[in-house]
Amino acid sequence: MERTIASIDVGTTKVCTLIGEVDEEGALSIVGVGVAPSKGLRKGVVVNVSETTEAIATSVEKAERISGYQIERAHVGVAGAHISSFNSRGVVAISRGHSITQDDVSRVMSAALAIAIPHNRKVIHIIPVATL
Repeated sequence: MERTIASIDVGTTKVCTLIGEVDEEGALSIVGVGVAPSKGLRKGVVVNVSETTEAIATSVEKAERISGYQIERAHVGVAGAHISSFNSRGVVAISRGHSITQDDVSRVMSAALAIAIPHNRKVIHIIPVATL
């Protein structure tokens, strides 16, 4: 069974879209590439949403045309001085001798999110990491 993966990198100078197929052995083959001049960004920050949207759409259309696939989902690279990351810890009680369940993981992630975030910031991604 082949899987299709799409990736979009929105940069200050260009927008790049790649479409790849992953075969049964896990090998990735690039089947579509789209590149368009970036518009509406300054130092990695969107300053004109419609221009940025148009640049992304142009890049995606080119990759779709080459690959024959229509992108429904994509991994998107975001960079710039306005992006930051940090570690936060969450602690919850679990019963001794019981396996950790998805509910336990959800509760600890909620606990880790119970922090003060500046009003001009937004959480866009969370990666759970187990520590002992």
